Amino acid sequence: MSNAALKLDVRPEAAPAPMLAVNNIEVVYNDVILVLRGLSLKVPEGKIVALLGSNGAGKSTTLKAISGLLKTEDGEITRGDVTFLGERLNGIEPDKIVRRGIFQVMEGRRIISDMTVLENLRLGAFTRKDNGVKDDIERVYGYFPRLKERTGLAGYLSGGEQQMLAIGRAMMARPKLILMDEPSMGLSPLMVKEVFSIIKQLNQDLGVTILLVEQNARVALSVADFGYIMEQGKIVLDGTAEQLANNEDVKEFYLGQGGGEERKSFKNLKSFKRRKRWL
Repeated sequence: MSNAALKLDVRPEAAPAPMLAVNNIEVVYNDVILVLRGLSLKVPEGKIVALLGSNGAGKSTTLKAISGLLKTEDGEITRGDVTFLGERLNGIEPDKIVRRGIFQVMEGRRIISDMTVLENLRLGAFTRKDNGVKDDIERVYGYFPRLKERTGLAGYLSGGEQQMLAIGRAMMARPKLILMDEPSMGLSPLMVKEVFSIIKQLNQDLGVTILLVEQNARVALSVADFGYIMEQGKIVLDGTAEQLANNEDVKEFYLGQGGGEERKSFKNLKSFKRRKRWL
């Protein structure tokens, strides 16, 4: 038998498809304002991915493009596509996206202040038709025991408790992917630490995939597996959470370590090359 006949056809195993893929999208508001400029990112199943950037970079717009909420602000995806578990989400109504397994925890919590904690939690399960709602409420209380003690209107909760309620409401939908928009906003350092500890625990215990938009880069990278950095509607840097936390420019621009007044953003660095990502 020849040597050629003994050779095996060994091919590299293809990487698994990501749970969520945002492919080169552009988003326009009011038919005029271009906010996202060819943005691409991927979120693997079972991971926490952080999306970092300054105010106005387009982080919240990215989440709304995924969850179908752009229409509420006269925005639309004019190019590219968003796929979830291999299915295209462009143009699908928000409630149908929730039913497919994506739930967004909005910036500012957006709880219903004149409803009780229990009513808010039940509202999170509005797309469900199974009989497990009561058990899931108890599961939420297991993660957030403070909520079980609060029997009054949700509007009287502290900021930290409202954030817990917003996350608990998301859990009630039994999502495969949770989009979190600035969960640390307005919270004390101690409460930020507690909330992010629970976010990490939810990911580990329940296997929920999380796309996390956060200005507090340090705490976001402490719980994330992977991260992207946005500027002016584009991804300018990505890597594992460890790689980003150890990157000198990230340390300077987002972690408050070193640097000076002359270096305000990546665009002013001659050594930094923006990468166009065409997927």
